[in-house]
Amino acid sequence: MQGEADRALGYQPPSLRKGNSFRCTPLFVAKFCPVAGKLTPSGTLVRILTIVVSKAGQQPAPATDGDRAATLQLIIALGRALQAIERSVRPHLVQSGLGLTEFAVLEVLYHKGALPLGQIRDRILVTGASTTYVVKKLEERGLMRRRACAEDSRVVFGELTAKGRALIDEVFPVHVERLQRAMAGLSVSQKREASRLLRALGLHARRMTGERITEDD
Repeated sequence: MQGEADRALGYQPPSLRKGNSFRCTPLFVAKFCPVAGKLTPSGTLVRILTIVVSKAGQQPAPATDGDRAATLQLIIALGRALQAIERSVRPHLVQSGLGLTEFAVLEVLYHKGALPLGQIRDRILVTGASTTYVVKKLEERGLMRRRACAEDSRVVFGELTAKGRALIDEVFPVHVERLQRAMAGLSVSQKREASRLLRALGLHARRMTGERITEDD
C-alpha cells in the first residue's frame, strides 16, 4: 500500500532528488468538491497534496509509520472518490455545452450573485489568466457579463445574464440529482460526518499554508 501511495503522489526516491527540492507529479488536480448537496469549488485536495509532498522534502516529522500510511491512504481515497464523482457529472455538463470550469463560474454566480473576478478565481481555484479566458467564452455565449465597480473602477464584477440564469436553472437540478446518485453509497448521517471531517481537514491544511480563512469556509 505504501508503494502505491508513493506512486500516487509522484514520489521519487532520494537518488532522484536534486538538492533540497522534491519533485512530484500528482496524477490529477481536483477542482471541485461536492458539499452540502451541490458542487462547490474547494480545491482542498490540491492543497493537501501540496502540503504532504512539500513536507516530504523537509526534516522527518515526528509522525509514526502508521500515521504516514493512513495519511497517504486517505489522499488516494479522496482522489479516487473525486475522480469517480467527476466522471458521473461531466457527461451531463458536456451535453449542456459546459465544461467543469465554465459550470463552476456559472454556479458560483448563481448562488452568490455578482462577484469581483478575483473572488470568482479564488472560489473556483484557477489562475487569473484561465479565469479571464473562461469569462470571455461565457460572455461570447451571452451567459454572463462584466461590469466595472461603481466605487472602484479597478474592480471588475462578473454577473449572470438572463440567458445564463436560465441555463443554470435548467442544468443545476439535474446536476444535483447526479451527485446524489453518485454519493448514494453513504447515508445522510455518513455524508454529514464526512463533510465535518473533510472541512476540519481542509481548514487545517489551509492554515498551514497561511491562507486566509473566511466566514464562507
